Amino acid sequence: MPFIAPEVILEAKRMDLLTYLKNYEPNELVKFSGNTYTTRTHDSLKISNGKWMWWSRGIGGRTALDYLIKVRDMTFLEAVETIMGHSAIQTPVYCEQPKNEDRPLLLPDKSASTDKVFEYLFGRGIDFEIINYCLQNELIIESLPYHNAVFIGYDNEYNAKYAAFRSTNSERIMGDCTGSKKEYSFRIADGSGNEVHLFECAIDLLSYATLCKYSGKNWRDMNLVSLSGVYAPKKNMEESKVPSALAVFLKNHPNIQRVVLHLDNDYAGRQATKALQIRLSDRYEIIDDPPPYGKDFNDFLMSKMNLTPRKQTERSYER
Repeated sequence: MPFIAPEVILEAKRMDLLTYLKNYEPNELVKFSGNTYTTRTHDSLKISNGKWMWWSRGIGGRTALDYLIKVRDMTFLEAVETIMGHSAIQTPVYCEQPKNEDRPLLLPDKSASTDKVFEYLFGRGIDFEIINYCLQNELIIESLPYHNAVFIGYDNEYNAKYAAFRSTNSERIMGDCTGSKKEYSFRIADGSGNEVHLFECAIDLLSYATLCKYSGKNWRDMNLVSLSGVYAPKKNMEESKVPSALAVFLKNHPNIQRVVLHLDNDYAGRQATKALQIRLSDRYEIIDDPPPYGKDFNDFLMSKMNLTPRKQTERSYER
């Protein structure tokens, strides 16, 4: 393989897709709505706020390099040479990217039907009443055109600020919607009481709520908060930051005295638990309550209900 100088590769990686298309392939770019664009060749490929997602294929990325490799089937070398070749002839004018805090949340279109999402969640063992509650309150919606489950988080005025999508078919496609603010991650909580329960993801939260209902507890009286993904502490755990979703919830609810950690039974989950115990034990009672067996609470729930998880091909993308 021919040698490419590291600084050339870095320069190629710096170019976002919108900048590339506007400068070098303007006829391929089609305005969809607001600050969202699509391409003439692939109308399901959407570009917004510095990211792109090809929804029909479950492929996404940020850069023009990603696009040329994943969509145009170029090799890494061909993609770098294409970008830098254009740049040598015409210096690109970069599109201004909004800061993350200024990016509006880009929610997918909502399906009138919730059949696919209901079937998916019910197949994961989630209780009918809990699914219904989430759908009625638009904590979960079914998206169009691909019928993904979309888990939505709201601020104190019930404005949607966070959304994570997850496929309901055999392919495990997942990611955050553009403009998502993790401090408002998916939760079922009214802030009353003195206890908050913490989970890595929405499915684990819903699984725990289901287990509580089946054991006679009132899940609606609990503060259930998800972290929207695994929390990675620093090597020196005392220097680790508290995850933004938990930090904001605790700040807004000074009545909380106890934090119950329901993180996964894997290395990452156990490390995250240790870090939060170190960071929060001086102000709160910290209880470590992982699933009794299985990797996470959905594994535990499905095992208790004798449900067999569907085999999935895992692909995780950020929209």
